[in-house]
Amino acid sequence: MGIDNTRVVGLGAGGHAKVVIEVLRLLGGYDVVGLLDADRERWGSEVLGVPVLGDDGLLAEMYDQGIRTAFIGVGMVKSSEPRRRLYEQIRRAGFETPAAVHPQSIISPTAKIGAGPTVMAGAVINANARVGDNVIINTGAIVEHDCVIGSHVHIATGARLAGDVRVEEGTHIGLGASVREGIVIARNVVVGAGAVVIGDVPANVMVTGVPARIRTRLCE
Repeated sequence: MGIDNTRVVGLGAGGHAKVVIEVLRLLGGYDVVGLLDADRERWGSEVLGVPVLGDDGLLAEMYDQGIRTAFIGVGMVKSSEPRRRLYEQIRRAGFETPAAVHPQSIISPTAKIGAGPTVMAGAVINANARVGDNVIINTGAIVEHDCVIGSHVHIATGARLAGDVRVEEGTHIGLGASVREGIVIARNVVVGAGAVVIGDVPANVMVTGVPARIRTRLCE
């Protein structure tokens, strides 16, 4: 069977997969043919009409069928590691990752976005922002001018980053959180929902509150 870049398989069959499926359908040019999920109870079910075929052991079979495009349908709350591992797995297996950028998002022509992004409805990425690979910019999130967002970061729904903020690899900015201009948030940080970050944040911690303070240290 020949290679067909319009057919897509997704890894993960939960809520985030639903969002990506809908974005790809809105964009057109993609046919999501199946989902792979480690949860055996989901096998044989459907997500928005897309069958859950089995686990990621079927990736090689998908590749042999000529499928060369795969998306990560797993979101991120407490750790970026599941998404990171799946992303690295599909890239090693020879799959490309689609740019799932909702047509109702706003992206500056001077912004630069890496491979495999998920940018949801109402999100704004402003002038000269730099966004890494496998990043989620969730519904209504704002990434202001000159921000630098590392790979495998999740900017959650309604979060707001002022200008010139740097967010390093693997960090999660929680629901409705706000980050003051010029702040550096190091790698593998969790910023709690609604937090207001007014100072730099070191690696491998969780910060919460207004203003945000370190609540716990996380495993590296």
